[in-house]
Amino acid sequence: MKEIIVIGAGIGGITTGIRLLQNGYRVTILEKQSTVGGKINQIKNKGDKFDLTASILMTPQNYTEIFNYVNKDYSKYIDLVKLDTMYKVFYQDNTNYEFYSDISKTIKFLESIDCNLGVDYLKYISNSYSKYVLSNENFLNKPMENLKEILTFESVKTAIKLNPIPSSYKYTSRYIKDNKIRDFLLFQCMYIGIDPYENSNLYTLIPAISQLYGLWYIKGGMYSYIKSLEKLFCEMGGKIYINKEVNEILIDKGIVKGVSTSDRKYSSDIVVCNADFPYAIKKLIKEDFNKDKYKDKKIEKLRLSCSTLIIYLGLNKKYKNLKVNNIYIGENFKENIQAPFKGNLPNKPSFYMYCPSKIDHSVCGDSKEILNIMIRVPNLEHENIEWNERLVKSFRDKVIQSITKIKGMEDIEENIIYEKYLTPKDIETNFNAYKGCAFGIAHNISQIGYLRPHIKSKSVKNLYFIGSSTHPGNGASVIIKGTKLIADEIIKNS
Repeated sequence: MKEIIVIGAGIGGITTGIRLLQNGYRVTILEKQSTVGGKINQIKNKGDKFDLTASILMTPQNYTEIFNYVNKDYSKYIDLVKLDTMYKVFYQDNTNYEFYSDISKTIKFLESIDCNLGVDYLKYISNSYSKYVLSNENFLNKPMENLKEILTFESVKTAIKLNPIPSSYKYTSRYIKDNKIRDFLLFQCMYIGIDPYENSNLYTLIPAISQLYGLWYIKGGMYSYIKSLEKLFCEMGGKIYINKEVNEILIDKGIVKGVSTSDRKYSSDIVVCNADFPYAIKKLIKEDFNKDKYKDKKIEKLRLSCSTLIIYLGLNKKYKNLKVNNIYIGENFKENIQAPFKGNLPNKPSFYMYCPSKIDHSVCGDSKEILNIMIRVPNLEHENIEWNERLVKSFRDKVIQSITKIKGMEDIEENIIYEKYLTPKDIETNFNAYKGCAFGIAHNISQIGYLRPHIKSKSVKNLYFIGSSTHPGNGASVIIKGTKLIADEIIKNS
């Protein structure tokens, strides 16, 4: 029975471990932090439970598939709830719109604004969904280890059909003329940390799959999914050691031999690295000839995603006008959405607000409502921004000021009983995320598919990578899909 070490108990590490246990391997996970989950984690305060980062659950089949893979009933581990309202969107002019998981309700609402808007929206969703289907079949569900995979006639034909070059903005504008609806759709395209005005229209598949599959919620919050994976992994005989930071991947003559921590060495036949790829290459692999093409100069030239500032609020009041998923669209949308990608903080930020307590009181302790506010900000390669207490407080005040303009939320400031922040610096320090990027390396055209860091090392035998910076990409559901690719590759090559 082959021994496998997994570096990091993020969603990619645990899910890969479950797949490998099912196929007869012995699996040990070493985790730097005192809790599992990586960036998908939790903050606790006096009974309140805040999801640390991830909160939007789309494509639920990707989350339940791992339980099917090991012949388990997912409903015995997680309680999935489909949300009626996908998003409530608040605009700076004091209007608000609701979009529904039931597409017929969304169409009915859109037609109340403009009789042609429903048809235009359907065309947009349909054509964007076709991009998802084509990407899934030809790229996302393939390991992209061999150049031959993307140079086949079918793949080239697919790439032409996808027409990925026009930006999300240009593509969306072809279908949607209403500025408010367009801004809402473009905001979603930004979820993977890219600029929708500059980057590929491929990411219009995000609003498409959200609309067609609906948005979902796991009772207890997203971290309850991580805990269910941990439970399943341990039930299957896997071992997880927390507070074990790996400082080197041990390699001898081009073959992986295990890893070392501050207190000991762990021998293994195979290593799966769930640490952030640029960090792992720079810090955990000591010799340049074992780094494939990713020497320090190459790493420094990678295009990076933006980061995020998250504000966690415990509130002493229920706010009736909130839904689970809320978006605030601020003034000068384009200018402020692009600011993080130009190294600037948005002056009039647009942001996402997550309020799980709207339907799940189990996440509340002392607070009557809990709220996460997530704002896109520059990553740490922009050294003009210093994430000190004064800057955070100043930027936080701008965000709260915007929220107070929402009807029914004028008194939010006086009802805050708990407050905490997650900054790009925290993301870098706590999760070894290169330059504090919240979404790994960017998903621009030159860094997707075969052109993205591979799941299998070419220089080192039996060394594999999974996470937001490797193929197939970032986002919890995409990483879960990637773990199937990596497990299949390990099985094939063992």
